[in-house]
Amino acid sequence: MTIKPLGERVVIKMLETEEVTKGGVVLPGSAKERPQVAEVVAVGPGGYDDKGREIKMEVKVGDKVLISKYAGTEVKIDNVEYTILKQSDILAKVE
Repeated sequence: MTIKPLGERVVIKMLETEEVTKGGVVLPGSAKERPQVAEVVAVGPGGYDDKGREIKMEVKVGDKVLISKYAGTEVKIDNVEYTILKQSDILAKVE
């Protein structure tokens, strides 16, 4: 099954990162706060705002992005967790 976002929505997959504490203990991604770096897996076609101005998509599939901490709606498809959010919830591209 594939996800095709509508309007100015973007589907992302959070990137799991491990962190090593000063004492050498490895913390898996699930033991930390929600990560804020994700990879874009699908992009909507764009749309128009409430004043009729066109919203152009500034991200593409494969981009790594930094998102707002509690942005989007989490969904699980084929045992893979994704987040669907508006492009405006993306804070920056990570290069």
